[in-house]
Amino acid sequence: MTPTKSQAAVLEIGDREVQISNPDKVVFPERDLTKLDLVQYYLAVADGAVRGVAGRPMVLKRFVKGISQEAFFQKRAPEKRPEWIDTATLQYASGNSAEEVVVRDAAALAWVVNLGCIDLNPHPVRAEDLEHPDELRVDLDPMPGVEWRQIVDVAMIAREVLTDHGLVGWPKTSGSRGMHIYARIEPRWGFRDLRLAAEALAREVERRAPGLATAKWWKEERGESVFVDFNQNAKDRTVASAYSVRALPDARVSTPLDWDEVPGCRPEEFTVRSVIERFKDRGDPASGIDDAAGSLDGLLGLAKELGPAEKPPKSSDGSGRRASTMPLLEIARAKTKPEALEGLERWKSKHPDVVKLLEPADVLVDGMRGSSSLWYRIRVNLQHVPEGERPEQAELEVDYDPWAGRNWAT
Repeated sequence: MTPTKSQAAVLEIGDREVQISNPDKVVFPERDLTKLDLVQYYLAVADGAVRGVAGRPMVLKRFVKGISQEAFFQKRAPEKRPEWIDTATLQYASGNSAEEVVVRDAAALAWVVNLGCIDLNPHPVRAEDLEHPDELRVDLDPMPGVEWRQIVDVAMIAREVLTDHGLVGWPKTSGSRGMHIYARIEPRWGFRDLRLAAEALAREVERRAPGLATAKWWKEERGESVFVDFNQNAKDRTVASAYSVRALPDARVSTPLDWDEVPGCRPEEFTVRSVIERFKDRGDPASGIDDAAGSLDGLLGLAKELGPAEKPPKSSDGSGRRASTMPLLEIARAKTKPEALEGLERWKSKHPDVVKLLEPADVLVDGMRGSSSLWYRIRVNLQHVPEGERPEQAELEVDYDPWAGRNWAT
């Protein structure tokens, strides 16, 4: 790797040359990490990072304005790209299609990071067979108020469920608040079966760990539990892959672990600099994942035993929409999370007596996928507020329309 002294750096990676624009741009101010530092991190762990994305179409999540600003999601591969960058065309249920980037080696990895992709977000399929996923993903997503110890306990139970149904689980920190467990599967099933198997796993984890874990899809019904997010196995979903750096101030990394590390791990231990040293010392704990493909038959059999999941009641207005079983107020819809949270604080200042009665999990902050970026919705669950003391739905503190100006005919 030979960086030049020009405004760009040119890295020689294998037999490829990759140009890194603005190499001195600071990406993580608190850790003094530049764009070139980020690329060199990915090259240092390339054996593991490429294993996590190799041959998989990916959505480009680009932080072109730094980690303090929202990323935008780019499904389609840039038209201007090296001839050695591979692509695959995915067809979606909406009827749309997208030619997405497929990373196969360290050079392509560096090229993607140069576009502003801090974390990597591949689909659970290979480019050679886009209709048959080869990976089941268990995403353990904690609700507010949940301690790390609870997440670890749920992870160990999820491992048991996978093992009991013939699959090998490979754990990693999410790089954020939760944990991921991946299981390689033979590419013999479609996405409908994959999601059904993942939902059965989630329901079984909930059954074995009542109060600790939940498979409830609707956020307001989960309480202070760890949501086993089975919908990450839907065709259009992507998850931050192994060794992905997350856009948090401490440059935290989604790090593969051995199972004996899981009980004592802490997510803040795994950052860009510490993971480089860890990888150098011990390699990739997930190095055997591609040799451990199993069958979905066990989980699909469990799905039959459990029967259909309970469906929520429908609204009485004839719209066919779900009727929430909880007393919810919508507080804000905002373009950015800080704007949404500012709206929440204004609402709190108007209702101090109500605020005192809320539990951490009663404040629901949702990152909602828009056409190319996230927008944010905040709701409050008044389940712990006596009925006579509940405020009425009022005008939103922030009322952003993420679809304004969109031409639905195109």
